[in-house]
Amino acid sequence: MNGKNISWFGRVSLGLGFAFLYVPILILIVYSFNASKLVTVLAGFSTQWYSVLFNDDAVISSFGLSLKIALLSSTMSVVLGTIAGLVLARFGPFRGKGLFAGMISAPMVMPEVIVGLSMLLLFVELQQWFGFPAERGVLTIWVGHVTLCMAYVTVVIRSRLVEMDRSIEEAAMDLGVRPLKIFFLITLPIIAPAIASSFLLAFTLSIDDLVITAFLSGPGSTTLPQLIFSRVRLGLNPEINALATITVLVVATLVVGANRVMVKAEQRRTRLAVAT
Repeated sequence: MNGKNISWFGRVSLGLGFAFLYVPILILIVYSFNASKLVTVLAGFSTQWYSVLFNDDAVISSFGLSLKIALLSSTMSVVLGTIAGLVLARFGPFRGKGLFAGMISAPMVMPEVIVGLSMLLLFVELQQWFGFPAERGVLTIWVGHVTLCMAYVTVVIRSRLVEMDRSIEEAAMDLGVRPLKIFFLITLPIIAPAIASSFLLAFTLSIDDLVITAFLSGPGSTTLPQLIFSRVRLGLNPEINALATITVLVVATLVVGANRVMVKAEQRRTRLAVAT
């Protein structure tokens, strides 16, 4: 009886949790096909707002800029985060290791307002002393996003490296394989799912960021979150619903695709482990 009660309670809790998360998204998708200009009144089915969206040069430009920054930021974050995670997980105790780990994880626990303001002051001082960067824009936003995303990537990669069985690496070292070759032929393929998931996480954080971007952006470098925020402040617009719907569908497709790739990679490694 207790087991049935717990199972029933668990199912209800799970259903309420999913409803809380996804019902608002479903409502947004439904209203993106609303024929009325009033976003709170359903007046029939229409795709006019998608046509308006695709003809909006400001939205297309800001989306392209956000996508460019997100791809560059997530790529650099994965490279630096993998190196930092490798240092923290594989290198023994060294002077300053605690400070290094704290500095890496600081952007995760500090408010984004503080991170954005501190980086803004840094760039202002660099401009006064060295004349670089000449102005705030894509470069400064990219640096800010890399600083934020690298912290999350490092945590993911470090956790995977700590849990990894090092017997294969040790066997390769006994056979005389150099450490760099071991990393690219053994370690990197094993942690590839963690790298893929951290890339998606960094991409999502970058393309969604508003606070740090607001501090580091300049004229002509308006990202999609900034554009949406500025338009929503003037009133809800059905065009924003259409944009949000497309974003949800694209992100969902990427997440499902990445998950399938990681599952297949994990199954392939399992079969190889059983065979050996």
